[in-house]
Amino acid sequence: MSSSLVVCEVDESLKEKLKKFRFRKETNNAAILMKIDMAKQLVILEEEYEDISLDDLRNELPERQPRFIVYSYKYVHTDGRVSYPLCFIFSSPVGCKPEQQMMYAGSKNQLVSAAELTKVFETRNIDDLSEEWLINKLSFFR
Repeated sequence: MSSSLVVCEVDESLKEKLKKFRFRKETNNAAILMKIDMAKQLVILEEEYEDISLDDLRNELPERQPRFIVYSYKYVHTDGRVSYPLCFIFSSPVGCKPEQQMMYAGSKNQLVSAAELTKVFETRNIDDLSEEWLINKLSFFR
């Protein structure tokens, strides 16, 4: 399977929202939650969250359905510096329907490219989604 395979297109209004989100000035944690409209085969906005922790965000995710998340995280480094990495998280819980998993997996690269993100993470267990998990993932980029 080619890495350029496109299963679902990204909604144009979502592309604009992601671009604005990328350049946001706020310093709190925020998220954009996205899903696939199966009938239209289109990645669409599901919900936006301001000032949300990963623990609270985890509670918003469906237990048995995949989701795409772009998360703006206030990251305080060990030396005291503060950065605001934009993280792409693909949540694909165990127990999802195989056709859903394939559709999401096949659309992930297109969405990452549209959002112009480099910090791309994946989880199969939404219980893993925590601040500790994210800090561990981000440590790779130091």
